[in-house]
Amino acid sequence: MPAAAAAVVVASILSEITDTITSAIGDYGLYAVFGLMLVDAVLPAASEVVMVYGGAVASGAFVGQEVVLFGSTIEEGLPAYLAIALAGTIGYTIGSVLGWAIGIYGGRPYLERRGRWLHLDANRLDRAERWFERWEDWAVFLGRLTPVVRSFVSIPAGVMETPFVRYVLLTLAGSTIWCVLFAGAGYLAGDNWEDFHHAFRYLDYLVAAVVVAVAGWLAWRWIRRRRASQESPLP
Repeated sequence: MPAAAAAVVVASILSEITDTITSAIGDYGLYAVFGLMLVDAVLPAASEVVMVYGGAVASGAFVGQEVVLFGSTIEEGLPAYLAIALAGTIGYTIGSVLGWAIGIYGGRPYLERRGRWLHLDANRLDRAERWFERWEDWAVFLGRLTPVVRSFVSIPAGVMETPFVRYVLLTLAGSTIWCVLFAGAGYLAGDNWEDFHHAFRYLDYLVAAVVVAVAGWLAWRWIRRRRASQESPLP
């Protein structure tokens, strides 16, 4: 398939995904934000779109779309914005705990057999292990703030037996920052939220490239150390 045609297909798929997410948030508000962010903690569910569009809804940018909780409408503006940010943070934190539990109770052997259902093949697990070995506690916090990477932290954190309380606190801190900032961007952009979304997509590509480069560098260092240990003379 020519590159131009492939780009059109990818753009069409991304557009359909965005439309599905925004429709869900428009129809179900806080419940959709909560559910989608819960899923995103384990599988990529476009958390940027979720929080940015949720923030735009909170600003009152769309007629007929309100932030409702248990049948009561939350006043647009700051109250609605805080509700959206809180729903995203709580949903993501709960999803992260579920992902951690899968990792710690299933272990690596289970994930090597079943990981494809969670988009975690052996290569992704290897990269995640190197990420944790290098950054330790910071791997969780920084991972929650990094596009693409953030959805592949929870299960490896369990596999690496990251202490539960520390893991939850680091996840809560990182996801709070993420949700507050992206919901805030949507709130300020209002009905122009798509302009921010499109601009941020280029940052996604940049971060993905950096992550691949860092993973390659870590793999190269590991190979060099292994070769050096094999070539060193025995005592």
